[in-house]
Amino acid sequence: MTVLGVLVVGLLLASYLGMLHGLGDSLAVVRPGLAAVAVVLGGLLAAAKPRWPGTAVVVAGLGAAAPVLWSSLPTQAGDGAAYLVYQKNLSFRLADPAPLIADIAAHAPDFVTLQEVTDRTRAVMTGLVDMLPAQHWCPFAAVGGVAVLSRWPMIAGTARCADGDGLAAMQVAAPEGPLWIVSIHLHWPFPYRQSEQLTRLLPMLASLDGPTVIGGDFNMVPWSYTLKAIAQATGTERAGSITYSLPMAGGWLTLPIDHVLVPQGKGPTHAQRLPLLGSDHHGVLARFARPG
Repeated sequence: MTVLGVLVVGLLLASYLGMLHGLGDSLAVVRPGLAAVAVVLGGLLAAAKPRWPGTAVVVAGLGAAAPVLWSSLPTQAGDGAAYLVYQKNLSFRLADPAPLIADIAAHAPDFVTLQEVTDRTRAVMTGLVDMLPAQHWCPFAAVGGVAVLSRWPMIAGTARCADGDGLAAMQVAAPEGPLWIVSIHLHWPFPYRQSEQLTRLLPMLASLDGPTVIGGDFNMVPWSYTLKAIAQATGTERAGSITYSLPMAGGWLTLPIDHVLVPQGKGPTHAQRLPLLGSDHHGVLARFARPG
């Protein structure tokens, strides 16, 4: 059992090494589960003598679990002077876009970020053109493209695409000044192509000059290296508490992989989970103070 405890602690430590290899972030996805196993296993080990190996395993598990639990606590909503972002992976299988269009219209967001925008699901963009007239779509190598929508006009010449790499960006003339709006769709982590994709995208993200908002299906958990690297490159932070957005295993497991990142340190942020509305991903509605 001691060997098993050492193995679990080793996997926990490896889950922090995403900057070295994509396997680290793959392990980060299951870090809460590894932490739970470590606490239970360590408790069993601590019942025997010597107690210190079991205690060490328990401490490692609690240390790994604490940040996740803390980030899951509800946050206060931003004040009335705030921007609203509606993030949604549409799902290329979306059969009827009408309920989703109605939900977006009801929330009246300032910006919308979309993924898996196919020829069929592009009806969502068309249905919102009156409310959100500034629209920009870019292709992705996987299922459908990515798009950004805004109620304020796009600044001429700022539309950008990372063709095939799942990124669409434009700078808009928001009331408090220019603001970059980005939609991102990352591949699944190792053994898939997320790490290589991130390496290509980070220079482009870092080149965005000014306050930036990013909504997307990151296919990665918020405590990962991938999320930290994107936040550092763009001067952003994740809005609100952790939002568990992708139901799996018949609803027994839900992963927090859809996020909204907003300008760092500008005031209170808030995020809430929205209904599936025909997609396999929950939407995320994020509120943040207007940067100025």
